[in-house]
Amino acid sequence: MTGPETLDVARDAIWTMVVVSSPMMAVGLVVGIVVSLFQALTQIQEQTLVAVPKILAIFVTLLLALPFMADQLSAHMMRISSRIIGG
Repeated sequence: MTGPETLDVARDAIWTMVVVSSPMMAVGLVVGIVVSLFQALTQIQEQTLVAVPKILAIFVTLLLALPFMADQLSAHMMRISSRIIGG
């Protein structure tokens, strides 16, 4: 495997990682902003108020996005295996 091929595989792996993790990251961002806005409006400064809803929202998103994530990772593995078979 040459240098450019190695970089292509690494670039593809990084892009796959970004695509797979983006639903959970986006939900975590939105929930964090909503909870922070709620804290600012009500003057409640409790640290666990941020953590618990964010963890629950990310867990639910993980359950809902699992088929999408599996398809993306499977497609990535197929691309890697076709490169290995192709030489």
